[in-house]
Amino acid sequence: MSEQKRQFFGTDGIRGKANVYPLVPDFVVKLGQSAADAFLSRRPDSRIWPTVIIGKDTRQSCDMLESAIAAGLTSRGIDVQLAGVVPTPAVAMLTKDTGALFGIVISASHNPFEDNGIKFFGPDGYKLDDSLELEIERGIASPQATVDGAPVGRISPLEGAAERYIDYVCRAVGGDRDLLKGLVIALDAANGASYHTSEAILHTLGATVLPTHHHPSGININLDCGCTHPEVIESIVRETGARVGVSHDGDADRVILCDETGSVLDGDELMAIAALSMIEAGTLTDKTLVATIMSNAGLDEAIRAAGGRVVRAGVGDRYVIEAMRAGGYNLGGEQSGHFIFRDFNTTGDGIMAAVQLLIMIRKSGKPLSEVRQVMTKFPQAQRNIRVLRKPPLGDLAAAERLAKVEETLGSAGRVLLRYSGTESLLRLLIEGRDADYINREADAIAEAIRAEIGA
Repeated sequence: MSEQKRQFFGTDGIRGKANVYPLVPDFVVKLGQSAADAFLSRRPDSRIWPTVIIGKDTRQSCDMLESAIAAGLTSRGIDVQLAGVVPTPAVAMLTKDTGALFGIVISASHNPFEDNGIKFFGPDGYKLDDSLELEIERGIASPQATVDGAPVGRISPLEGAAERYIDYVCRAVGGDRDLLKGLVIALDAANGASYHTSEAILHTLGATVLPTHHHPSGININLDCGCTHPEVIESIVRETGARVGVSHDGDADRVILCDETGSVLDGDELMAIAALSMIEAGTLTDKTLVATIMSNAGLDEAIRAAGGRVVRAGVGDRYVIEAMRAGGYNLGGEQSGHFIFRDFNTTGDGIMAAVQLLIMIRKSGKPLSEVRQVMTKFPQAQRNIRVLRKPPLGDLAAAERLAKVEETLGSAGRVLLRYSGTESLLRLLIEGRDADYINREADAIAEAIRAEIGA
């Protein structure tokens, strides 16, 4: 990967504080121009007038960034179609479905409302590879001037964008209005991009939906709600008596589920349920699941026991998807709640994943609290350490202690330390069979790192 060479792009587009460089209008105009130049040079038929689709979440800063990047695009002779507030996977689907030159999402996903971000989808609906992101970055530094008299694009709404996505998800599972009939679902929409789409999809498929956090204000996205606050959906399920809880992040490319007892499942448990169901049905390509290096070793054990295997990718759904495409696999995901059912979409899709999982659970004839028992987790100690800078990991004073922990664990555990690609965080994971030991070491290592580079 060439991630270390990129100045602006992280693991999921460009992300930071809204109205703070680089997410300021003049930079974003140049970003639009550079992206336009990169894609225009690749289009197979220059006779077709190029169009770009832009979608966004509910942050109040989205309008500013949308206007700026649309200005950059139209200055390069590209028409812009505004999809409005829609989930990230809707933009991927619409980009591919409409034959657009590329797609753009303005969102900072699970981050607080003060943040924002910009990510791109190619004409095939997939996120960009590192080389294309590097090309766009190079163009930002010295974009070509618009030629006097060159054509200028126009901006218009993409009518019915949300409805098209709702219809797409429902059709992907057959469109049966009784598919989820009788199922009572508590839904936490995180006051984000799915505030209207997920409820509509679940209702169309026959479920009784109890929606919460579906009144976005522009500043309440992810605020004490959504899948980064799993305790919220747990509480809602217990209070309402729902049979299952569904919780998204701000742009709805992630999802977590909660069982009927009010206990949330993480992405590893959900991947185990999906993979084992697909192995039984004969629909999991090569009996292979793609997960990341952060996934629990218990996932590997569960899949291996069913005759399958787990392939590991780097952290970030784009790297999971790259591994899936390289191997031709059709199921992948992350512990954090990104799931890619590649038979149906080209990126993490929270509600598509939720619907697929709910159908699998229904077919089992068991409540989710029983279905989840297909996997036994290894104890994990995870620490997210806010940092002021990001020196090489090997230069940290805690590196020696980390090496000793790795040696002690041997093949019965592992240690992972990595910088977040989207936040000023250093993420530490220690996995092993002795929960007391790994938590004690995680606390000591995290404290040493905080003392050295902590914010």
